[in-house]
Amino acid sequence: MSATNDLVTDRRVQRHQATLLAAGYDVILLGRNEILTRHTRSWLFYFEFNIALRRKLLQIKPDIVWANDTDTLLGSWLAARRLCRPLVMDAHELFPEVPEIQHKRFVKWVWRTIERRLMPKCDALITVCQSIAKYYHSRYGVDMTVVRNISNDDNDTPTNQHIIPNSPHHTLLYQGCVNLGRGVDWAIGALEWLDDCRLVIAGGGDLLDNMKTLAASMPWADRIIFTGRLTPAELKPITKNADVGLVMLEDMGLSYHYALPNRIGDFVAAGIPMVVSDLPEMAAIIRRFDIGEIMESTGAHALADSIKKVLARSKKNYDFSAARQDMDWNKEKQKLIKIANDLCSTTSF
Repeated sequence: MSATNDLVTDRRVQRHQATLLAAGYDVILLGRNEILTRHTRSWLFYFEFNIALRRKLLQIKPDIVWANDTDTLLGSWLAARRLCRPLVMDAHELFPEVPEIQHKRFVKWVWRTIERRLMPKCDALITVCQSIAKYYHSRYGVDMTVVRNISNDDNDTPTNQHIIPNSPHHTLLYQGCVNLGRGVDWAIGALEWLDDCRLVIAGGGDLLDNMKTLAASMPWADRIIFTGRLTPAELKPITKNADVGLVMLEDMGLSYHYALPNRIGDFVAAGIPMVVSDLPEMAAIIRRFDIGEIMESTGAHALADSIKKVLARSKKNYDFSAARQDMDWNKEKQKLIKIANDLCSTTSF
């Protein structure tokens, strides 16, 4: 399994690895710490990564090559073709539609070209939600298996590190990458209208330093805590002790528009009511199970209003039983196991 990010904090990849390990497979993870490149950003990083990934896979000679997202697909496909091995692609998002490249027409064209030419050649395709599966089917005529981002709560043993100190304030939790369009600036600004709340920002990312600077400039800076990047075990006790989970995305392209972030599954597992942006997949979860509030508009003030509604109802008055029954990893993981088993049964090794 390959991914260009740091696999220490990639919950989805870790979850899939653990599932297949338990099913009897040996799973090797290849991330940016295992595939070393001279460049860390720009197209040169992706070019180097995929060349090095192909070389590494040819050395390992895996029985199944498993690419996570479009940015590992080329190197994975080249190796799978050379080894005559099946190729699986897991699309965590609509990669050519991420906000960071919406105004980079050539870059967007490159990723779309890779998808158009290679996705139909994959032996199995996976994605995180039905909206993305429908998008790819309409664009390339491919069928994808939906494996949602659901927490396998039992597999994460909590640690005592990074425990947030007790406080009389309600704890608002943002967990995930601090990147463009994630609404972290809204959360910082929302504290102006939430005197009884503190904000915990758990994660790293491209805009982390910017958000720290913004937070420090606010009169309520003492009510904002940055934990930095955490492992799942470090994050788990923080999640369980939150009062409101924040899942905001700006509608900055189809990747965000159709997103179903990992943290929704984490908050469901922990029984934490949420405030989410009014985007199709996220809002559908809230409407169906009544486990939080949907923002009526964008920005800090709208977020504060939604948080007040959640706090007025109180965490104990939300029922997560139906959501947990639906978002059950023990059922969802069977799709992954079936894909691996089917590929092994139809391939001559």
